[in-house]
Amino acid sequence: MTTLTLSTVDLAATQDQPARSLVRDIRIVMTRELKPVLRDPFSLLFGMIQPLVFLVLFGPLLSGSMGGTFGDGVWQWFVPSILVMTTLFGTSTTGANLLFEFQTGAHERMLVTPLSRSSLLIGRALKEMVPLFGQAVIVIAVMTPFAFDLHLGGAVVGMALLAVFGIGLGAFSYALAIAVRKQDWMFWVVQQTFLFPVMILSGMLLPLETGPGWMKVAAKFDPLSYVVDAERALFSGDVLTTAVLWGWVAAIVTAAVGLTVGIRSMLRSAG
Repeated sequence: MTTLTLSTVDLAATQDQPARSLVRDIRIVMTRELKPVLRDPFSLLFGMIQPLVFLVLFGPLLSGSMGGTFGDGVWQWFVPSILVMTTLFGTSTTGANLLFEFQTGAHERMLVTPLSRSSLLIGRALKEMVPLFGQAVIVIAVMTPFAFDLHLGGAVVGMALLAVFGIGLGAFSYALAIAVRKQDWMFWVVQQTFLFPVMILSGMLLPLETGPGWMKVAAKFDPLSYVVDAERALFSGDVLTTAVLWGWVAAIVTAAVGLTVGIRSMLRSAG
């Protein structure tokens, strides 16, 4: 009986080892990627100020022209949109860092390390979420006195959802960088061509209720639209809603497909 018990414990420990190794590898990659950011606090501070500038310039236009459209108030509708926007812009441009590593040879050196390929993607994407969390804290702190009602539980769940979505989007960005590494200017062409239609069709900046029918149909095929709806529900305190469920589905599917494409691209780049 004792031998059987020890064997079971050993088996469980062996099964847990890959998960522990992955977490360790992600932490190593994330720490490595964060060091240059911490050495350049100016860019970090500028990135945190940028969402506030957008709120100051675009928010009053929404309030003045379409104030009656938003049931819970314009800021309750628009602040979650800004947080999704910062995630979209931040994680979709992460591939640019990989293009620089191709030029310096740093990527090839990372590939010969024992780090798992998935950790290279997840760690880098999570690194991008650190300044985004900082931006979220600043935006919420500034907007709370201006009729923005903070629901802390929903906000925490909302940031976790953005992290999952950001991992998938960051993985797609790295896959794009690998695909165009010999013509790096193509990265920005594809990224910008993809970014703005997806952003507009999500209803992030303007409500789609008054838009044409074809745009409403196209929005149903935009995963970002489900994430935006989920964030608005969560930041209003509605955690257990259909919108939140579909938001999680969109985020998880994006992360799963993004990691699959990204890891395959990275394995090919090592060949």
